[in-house]
Amino acid sequence: MTFTAAAPPPRATYRRLSVEERRSQLLLAALGLFAHRAPDEVSLDEVAVAAGVSRPLVYRYFPGGRQQLYEAALGSAADELTLCFSEPPAGPPTERVARVLDRYLRFVDEHDTGFSALLRGGSVVETSRTTTIVDGVRRAAADEILRHLGRIGGAGEQPAGPRLRMMVRSWIAAVEAASLIWLDDGKRPDADELRGWLVDHLIALLAATAATDPETAAVMNDLLALERADGPAGRLAERVIPVVADAAHLLPASAASD
Repeated sequence: MTFTAAAPPPRATYRRLSVEERRSQLLLAALGLFAHRAPDEVSLDEVAVAAGVSRPLVYRYFPGGRQQLYEAALGSAADELTLCFSEPPAGPPTERVARVLDRYLRFVDEHDTGFSALLRGGSVVETSRTTTIVDGVRRAAADEILRHLGRIGGAGEQPAGPRLRMMVRSWIAAVEAASLIWLDDGKRPDADELRGWLVDHLIALLAATAATDPETAAVMNDLLALERADGPAGRLAERVIPVVADAAHLLPASAASD
């Protein structure tokens, strides 16, 4: 009987990565680690192991060490987070915002500790660059919300005035703060309930600002004209109007008549 030696398995074809591909590989590995641990807890050795490369190679692309890698990862995460706020201008505005928040909260959920560390800065030294990156996300998010309100200043649209822009920026800050508290509280309530509350928060802020700002009042009227009766704005009105009516009876007569 003749035995024939088995042929050795074919060797994997090695492909040299381009500079941009290698950098993206290292950033992806770093973001995977930052997603569940604070940036200052992640070493360059761990990034090298996760990427399957040597530590000197990590330094070749990020000679500034962990701080430079942190800033690059923050920029990459910021780009991804900014995309969460992009939504086609179709359908009722509050339902568009709900879809935006679904994506945003999914990002927060998936990146968990990394999201907290990236926004809070961890114990990595904060720089003007990291502050600029994070603030850029906030401004881009505000612009997207204003776009859904018809006040971004595009073709046929009016630019947002100071009161309206301040209100939207305040809401973005509240969304960020609520997300961090949500993580601290073990992601309770669930994401759907948090999203609904944040949409209600936006509507309530619009209504409160509209009471003293004509521009916001016009935006509110335009928004309500596009809403469905059973949508977020309609449901909130059903819940809030009885509460406000009951509270009005508790006000002094002079205040109620003003």
